[in-house]
Amino acid sequence: MIQTPDKAFPVSWDQFHRDCRALTWRLNETGPFHAVVAITRGGLVPAAIVARELGVRVIDTVCIASYDHTNQSKLTVLKGISDATAQLGGGTGKGLLIVDDLVDTGATARVVRAMMPNAHFATVYAKPLGKPLVDTFITEVSQDTWIYFPWDLGLAFAPPLRDGAA
Repeated sequence: MIQTPDKAFPVSWDQFHRDCRALTWRLNETGPFHAVVAITRGGLVPAAIVARELGVRVIDTVCIASYDHTNQSKLTVLKGISDATAQLGGGTGKGLLIVDDLVDTGATARVVRAMMPNAHFATVYAKPLGKPLVDTFITEVSQDTWIYFPWDLGLAFAPPLRDGAA
């Protein structure tokens, strides 16, 4: 069971877009990249933004299931990268850019790193346990922080902090 931490970090669409562009700014000096590989599902949105900003047209996915909103389970690779993308990376990932929204414990990152050991791994946000597994990230948050991404949120009233809002 996933325990939702006490600390909440809600991210708006505007902030997420700015953070993805900041990530791209750092990555621009690291490339060039032959392809972007998004880790689904959280990596889809940042991968699209990063690929656009870098001018990369080849986008692939690695699909991994590890949890839903309430339960954590064993990691399952549902889809690896295509053979064509793997060949662009020489079979080791060289010249490939892996993008995800967040590295948390590093479990998913370890699985993807094993698939493409020489790829450049970038996330928008990083927590301390997963941070050593990524090459580039923008914002570090504490391990006990829950990030609320804009695609998981709807507009709703937020009570003032003085009334006990987190």
